[in-house]
Amino acid sequence: MQLDDLYRRVIMDHYKNPRNRGKFDNDVLTVDLNNPTCGDRISLQLIVEDGIVRDAKFTGEGCSISMSSASMMTEAVKGLTFEQALQLAERFSSLMKGEDVHFDELEDIEALSGVNKFPARIKCATLAWNALKKGIQES
Repeated sequence: MQLDDLYRRVIMDHYKNPRNRGKFDNDVLTVDLNNPTCGDRISLQLIVEDGIVRDAKFTGEGCSISMSSASMMTEAVKGLTFEQALQLAERFSSLMKGEDVHFDELEDIEALSGVNKFPARIKCATLAWNALKKGIQES
């Protein structure tokens, strides 16, 4: 099996079986963003205690790339400090720019590395990560 096929399978798995899809019932940090170019939208919710992301969920509509990326991002940020989450988001931005970035323990994220070959899709992949950045910066 080629690496591209494996990556497609990982992306489709997160799209068809999203992790952390849903809403919290209590008052939490919420960020709503959309990509007017393609219509993707996300509502990201974070439970934050003492500057640490304790839990994350999302709802939204969009293509497989944007929804898969949201699923991967919400898994990745749990337990991270704001600083660590921002660093992870910056590493993801570098990945989208075509830089050689590895995510070791978060290898599913690397499945999105091929998106940088399709400039119009980069905004899809970064939507959830931009919501994360905005939420942290505004909190």
